[in-house]
Amino acid sequence: MLYDQIASNKRRTGYVMFGFGVLVLALGAALGYLFWNNWLSGTIIAAVVAVVYMLIMISQSTNVVMSMNHAREITDVSQAPQLWHLIEDMALVAQVPMPRVFIIDDESPNAFATGNDPQHAAVAVTSGIMSRLNREELEGVIGHEMSHVRNYDIRLQTIALALSAAIGLLVNFASNWFWWGGSRRRDDRDSGGNVIGIVISIFLVILAPLAASIAQMALSRNREYLADASSVELTRNPQGLISALQKIDDSAPMKEADPNSAALYISDPFKHKQKFADLFATHPPIADRIARLEKM
Repeated sequence: MLYDQIASNKRRTGYVMFGFGVLVLALGAALGYLFWNNWLSGTIIAAVVAVVYMLIMISQSTNVVMSMNHAREITDVSQAPQLWHLIEDMALVAQVPMPRVFIIDDESPNAFATGNDPQHAAVAVTSGIMSRLNREELEGVIGHEMSHVRNYDIRLQTIALALSAAIGLLVNFASNWFWWGGSRRRDDRDSGGNVIGIVISIFLVILAPLAASIAQMALSRNREYLADASSVELTRNPQGLISALQKIDDSAPMKEADPNSAALYISDPFKHKQKFADLFATHPPIADRIARLEKM
């Protein structure tokens, strides 16, 4: 069951990331067709924009994310002995380098990992999770976050965020172009340009941001399931994470969390109650995660 979940979630992640890439290129092709009557030029521009955004995000992700969430770095074991030793132990078990350690002064229990690879990773926990969870429960949470590091989820989320930003930039460019009267050349329209192609392109421009959001949320939910399963693989104790998730779920929303970082946390920091959880939620329902863990 455990290894079947891990393999299944990895395959689904591959499908989501492939779809994300196709969406960026399709949007670029649509813009190229609309404005320059050349889909290839638009595709190339979109690919370049996406790569530039990814490079910028990957090089600066840790410091930017920690700053947005008001996290302070712990640089010595004496500042938080239990937390430091748990992260150190889980890093050893996961066979990854010791990440940087941060604490967010917030009474709501939560945690997340970020960075661009295991060599440049960071783990942040709230003061609330340190005070409310016992050692066994905190170990389950740290195992979950170290799984994100080991499984390269931190890089996947960074890339997804960069691709979403690139899509937003391209759509904003299209909106401004339309607003200022930009369009394909008049001689193309007068010569009977492909109306169907124009309509499809416009629909792509309109729907791309929504599709990007859905893909980013689907990726986040899928990696949470994978990290839960991987945490059990590291700790050999599903009950610790089950108990931790129950306490996290039964808590008030965070005050210090940044909305753009919500998908990184082990649980939705704002406690949103989504009617369409399978489509628009940043996290799987806690009840579903616990049910999967109980089967392990």
